[in-house]
Amino acid sequence: EKDKPTGGLNVGDVAPDFTIESTSDAQHNFDLTDLKGKYVLLSFWASYDAQSRMQNASLSNALRSTSQDVEMVSVSFDEYKSIFNETIKKDQISTSNCFVELAGVSSDLYQTYRLKRGFKNFLLDENGVIVAKDVTVSELSSYLN
Repeated sequence: EKDKPTGGLNVGDVAPDFTIESTSDAQHNFDLTDLKGKYVLLSFWASYDAQSRMQNASLSNALRSTSQDVEMVSVSFDEYKSIFNETIKKDQISTSNCFVELAGVSSDLYQTYRLKRGFKNFLLDENGVIVAKDVTVSELSSYLN
């Protein structure tokens, strides 16, 4: 554990698996390994971080309006579910794979993905390998083609 690099995850690394509780009434847990075999855009953000919130919303909307075979998994580190719910409504985020980590920045997930230097997004290939990080909407289609 102490020997891990502190700079965060990089292109070529396998994205660490995680399980997170669903925010829907169905109360099922989401596990990243369930999406093996698909491209995944993993977006970490918080409503209080304007840049990450804007990036999350624009990526979500871009993927909704494309035929690309990519699953977006959106994880907010807001500590209040009410703020999270209000934000995803305002930003019109698809709730199918949208989650909130109520432990915020002290959560294991935040530590696992080493997000200390700011929120990020990661594009994962069908094997869970990071092929890009901090992807913008304009870069997304070129990565997927």
